Amino acid sequence: MLRAMSLAAAGHRADDGLVAVDWRERITLDPKVRSGQPTIRGMRVTVKDILELLAGGMTIGEIVRDFPYIEEADVLAVLAFAAENLEVAKA
Repeated sequence: MLRAMSLAAAGHRADDGLVAVDWRERITLDPKVRSGQPTIRGMRVTVKDILELLAGGMTIGEIVRDFPYIEEADVLAVLAFAAENLEVAKA
């Protein structure tokens, strides 16, 4: 699932039928927001915050329901961002 989302261009369907999300459109880095940590659309919600919610067992649906300012595409962008940055770290 993640592989297809991170490799496909934004707005195009991946080979498994999922809509790909380009994390670059949703994840921002601003030294004035949360000390430059990657955040969702410039809000004070970090990539790490969302990853911790997911690791704690919350589903994407639960996150979106509990945090109405977060969209499903934001959570998918967090996962794509993490996947791509792990690949860079391995190189």
